[in-house]
Amino acid sequence: MQPFTPFSGSYLPEDVHFLLTPVEMEMTPVEQKEQLIQSGEKHYSEMLSQEPEPTAWHLDLFSRALDQGAIRLAKEVVMLAKALAARFGDTPVVLVSLVRAGVPLGVMLQQTLRAMGKQSHHYGVSIIRDRGIDETAMDWIETQHGTEGIVFVDGWTGKGAITGELRRSLASRSGYPQDPRLVVLADPCGVSWLSASDDDWLIPFGIMGAPVSGLISRSIWSSVGLHGCVKCDHLSEFECSRLLVDTVADCRNALDLDAIPASPWLPENYVHLKTQSERVIASLATEYDISSINRIKPGIAEATRAVLRRVPEHVLVRSVNDPDVALLVYLAREKNITITEVGDRIGQYRAVTIIKKVH
Repeated sequence: MQPFTPFSGSYLPEDVHFLLTPVEMEMTPVEQKEQLIQSGEKHYSEMLSQEPEPTAWHLDLFSRALDQGAIRLAKEVVMLAKALAARFGDTPVVLVSLVRAGVPLGVMLQQTLRAMGKQSHHYGVSIIRDRGIDETAMDWIETQHGTEGIVFVDGWTGKGAITGELRRSLASRSGYPQDPRLVVLADPCGVSWLSASDDDWLIPFGIMGAPVSGLISRSIWSSVGLHGCVKCDHLSEFECSRLLVDTVADCRNALDLDAIPASPWLPENYVHLKTQSERVIASLATEYDISSINRIKPGIAEATRAVLRRVPEHVLVRSVNDPDVALLVYLAREKNITITEVGDRIGQYRAVTIIKKVH
């Protein structure tokens, strides 16, 4: 196994080790990237577009989302940490966060488990739709820790695509249960092993990219060695990864932890959400004549990220006056994207973005 040096981005070294190779690469304009993805000429994981600087309005909305959501975040992270401690007993917990969306939650869980006196380790690892998890990174983690205490951490679920990718990736590896131990903060799709809720809510780190993810890019596919990433130094003045986790830690320290129960989440109680999600996606695919459901991005976080880094055609919201979709509506209006209020037609989701067909 080739030697490599884990790094922590803008986080503290004790909070996360990224198992990625920092690379430099030429940026691809968003429109060109969309064309190449949809034509099949290139996979999305082989290209990056330059991540734009967040506007003052975007930063303000993140700040307000954090103000409003920090106590909820703190409580729900404690609920997850308590559930992990109970499920693993004396076995150290090995948090494998899926880059990027899982990393902020993984850091908060790492800090909370440590505060509870529970031994844990935390790594940031790449997983790529259609291509699987970074096998080199997993080999390294398994050599260090075995598989018994490994859980995979993501921020939330959308359609459940990453859960499927995780299941396929782990099927060829020994030591894992058939259903992946996936931990998320919010699981509106009903596909996780452990979640704090099934709400589609305004998760503060769901509406920001590199500045809240250790100042690294989305991961880049590599067939040799570790997957790559680009360090987003051009966004360093907007760095808020530490602000996020420190704010949540301060809230956690002010809580009566004994009064917070472990998350009672049991996957079998949420199977209906996956069925409902599939029905919503199929209905939208028919209505908008979509042949690839990869063009449908459900949930506030996924819908917002799609508007920021893809070429969107429609934004659907349950209510245009919902404060949790304010940033999404603002960004869509800035780009002259059609916004349609659809009520309950999008099921458990409060927002969905549909990517424009460009090929």
